[in-house]
Amino acid sequence: MSLQVTGTIARLGLGSGTWALVTATGETYELKDAPAALKQVGLQVQIQGELRPDVMTLAMIGPVLEVQSFTIVP
Repeated sequence: MSLQVTGTIARLGLGSGTWALVTATGETYELKDAPAALKQVGLQVQIQGELRPDVMTLAMIGPVLEVQSFTIVP
């Protein structure tokens, strides 16, 4: 399922953590294969991606979102 969502980049989870997008309403998406440019805590972005219910992770912080493109929000 394709999705466009806006939020803040965060580092969440156990151990070394995983990259996530947290929306203003508190929804959390685990970012699959996040590009290096997205790996900045606190960055405000809009992401276009694909929800991947077929992907299991150890972090289990929310649905897995495979990033297809993104825009930094000023």
